[in-house]
Amino acid sequence: MKTSALLLAGIAVAALSAPARAADPDLTIFDWAGFEIPGLFQPYIDKYGDSPTYAFFGDDDEAYQKLASGFKADAAHPCSQMISKYKDAGLIEPWDVSKIPEFKNIDPKYLNSKIFVDDDKNVWYLPTDWGATAIAYNPDKVPAEDVASLDVFVNPKYAGRTSLPDSSDDVWALAYLATGVTDWTNVTDEQFQAAADWLREANKNVQSYWTDPSQQAQLMASGEVLVAWSWNDGVAYLQDDNYPVAFQREAKEGSSTWFCGFVNLKDGPGSEEKLYDFMNAWLRPEAGPVLVDEIGYGHTNTEAMKLIPPEQLETAGLTEINAPILAQTPNSPELREKQLAEFEKIKAGF
Repeated sequence: MKTSALLLAGIAVAALSAPARAADPDLTIFDWAGFEIPGLFQPYIDKYGDSPTYAFFGDDDEAYQKLASGFKADAAHPCSQMISKYKDAGLIEPWDVSKIPEFKNIDPKYLNSKIFVDDDKNVWYLPTDWGATAIAYNPDKVPAEDVASLDVFVNPKYAGRTSLPDSSDDVWALAYLATGVTDWTNVTDEQFQAAADWLREANKNVQSYWTDPSQQAQLMASGEVLVAWSWNDGVAYLQDDNYPVAFQREAKEGSSTWFCGFVNLKDGPGSEEKLYDFMNAWLRPEAGPVLVDEIGYGHTNTEAMKLIPPEQLETAGLTEINAPILAQTPNSPELREKQLAEFEKIKAGF
């Protein structure tokens, strides 16, 4: 069904080390490594004979900085909490959803923000994929009671055996949850400080911060890491290679959810017709099974999700849970900058 996780890891790392994968010169997509899967946009390939040209980034802040510095592409794939920053910087323009028939089938909950759809009905963001960040662990080595709480990340028993994402949003979602906060849109100074203190303790156990899900999969497959704060795809890679892995989304403090999608970059160098053909391919229902099967993420198109068998959703960690959830919806840009600066200090040991 897929290439092995270890092979995928090598491919992903190689992709991240290269500035772009050249293909169709009339369309450049700035994306996370691993999303250049032909099945997600097969009608585009059928029409034009090749994939778009891809350039890759490793995290949302890196992507924004590169685009703000003048890098040119036609569309980018940020997560929801970044969109106000793109708008404020004048980097994006609205989508013409009259050219996107499947827009009507995007689950409304992913568009429920004036940041995404303003008062004039301009659509600034096309949500496409969603997932969870939760505890991935080796059930052969880690008892279930140890991952019943997010405090597994500060448990001295796992010193040097944990891994966290090198992503400010994800680690702060973890720290807020661990300290009792499930809504990061209204964080007090006291709550921020409590989360920062907890994250400093968690940092003491970290073997390494992973920058790509395939890297996380490699760390766990090697046995160096037993517990990780993980996206769905890191777990999917390990499952495909038959490594012992479980995904705990129901720790007593909860887990996090997020969603990502595409922005239309202003003054893109490529073809607008091809850009809309690409988005229509991505948003078609048939892309849903490909997304779940290949990466382990859910699709925002409600018709796409109807094509996924319930047991596959369960395996991928895409079902409803009975635990608190911190949704990584847009929050204050000022808070994000504060979190990013503090995270860099914590990683450096301060």
